[in-house]
Amino acid sequence: MKILWLNWRCWLNPSMGGAEVFTHEVAKRWINDGHNVTLFTSRYPGCKNEETVDGVSIVRAGGSLTVYRQAKRYYRNRFRHEKFDVIIDEINTQPFFAHHFAENKEKVIALIHQLAREYWLYETPYPLNHLGYRFLENHWLKQYTDVYTITVSESTRKDLSDLGFKHIAIVPEGLNFEPPNTLPKKEPIPILAFSGRLKRAKRPDHAIKAFKIVKAKFPDAQLWILGDGPFRQKLESMSESGVTFFGNLGNVERRELLSKSWILMVPGLREGWGLNIIEANALGVPAIAYDVHGLRDSVKNNETGILVKAGSVDALAEKAISIIGNDELREKLSQNALNYSKQFSWDKTAEEFMKLITNA
Repeated sequence: MKILWLNWRCWLNPSMGGAEVFTHEVAKRWINDGHNVTLFTSRYPGCKNEETVDGVSIVRAGGSLTVYRQAKRYYRNRFRHEKFDVIIDEINTQPFFAHHFAENKEKVIALIHQLAREYWLYETPYPLNHLGYRFLENHWLKQYTDVYTITVSESTRKDLSDLGFKHIAIVPEGLNFEPPNTLPKKEPIPILAFSGRLKRAKRPDHAIKAFKIVKAKFPDAQLWILGDGPFRQKLESMSESGVTFFGNLGNVERRELLSKSWILMVPGLREGWGLNIIEANALGVPAIAYDVHGLRDSVKNNETGILVKAGSVDALAEKAISIIGNDELREKLSQNALNYSKQFSWDKTAEEFMKLITNA
């Protein structure tokens, strides 16, 4: 197949997230299977306008807000002449509306990892935050109710179904390394970890607040923060001894640190799935996460990790203390997490996604 993939960012963008990992891992496997994939996405400082990476042809124009308008312009001036079979409209809050401008009977597939919902209130300025939360997102998405849609979790499927979407399928997220056969060796002292972009909606500040409670019970405990982002300066100002900021790390470095950790703290607002949880699980690290959309899909409560009341720092800390203080519980959760992770594979994701496109 010849596939045009629209996404507001690519995986080389410094602000990339889990959605971009998904795009990269699936697209490069489709290339290996003999398909042709062109990714249209936004520009970022220092990027090339066009390049080919892992066989994927990347075309960039516009910024994070103007890429949608540019996609329509590039389609009319260029892409409609290239005779694509499929257009994947990957929606990260704002859609591309590809089904409105596609002219050559291309099969348009919507890919939606999660709804923004409360993200509007955390990550956008007033009054846009209230406009988006109360009106824009629903208004945009309701124009897709008849479009064949793929998502990554039951939580998002239900959200879309509630909006009236008629054709929804779920594909699993993947894992791009082989989990070890045995649990990795842990640090001798309790290590809590936060892994992800440092932005308000991920609520890394809750991990720091919970850690302060844990440290009062276990003075030698540490919190390792793996990642960077616009919230870092604020987080550093509220931290105390025992908190280490590692910044952005390569996959090898990040996984090495994660493998030594005892617990992953995931206090996010909502997610599409929870790639960081499965990655930690594959290193024998259970997660304590808020019971919210996406996280309740990737954590098997009391088996591979523990879900706690959303927004409750005290509950986050309480469960961390219980796991640290109970060797048998920690061993059980760690081993279950490792075993659970072995069912995830990007090969499987790419294969199932292609089957769904073919049969749509």
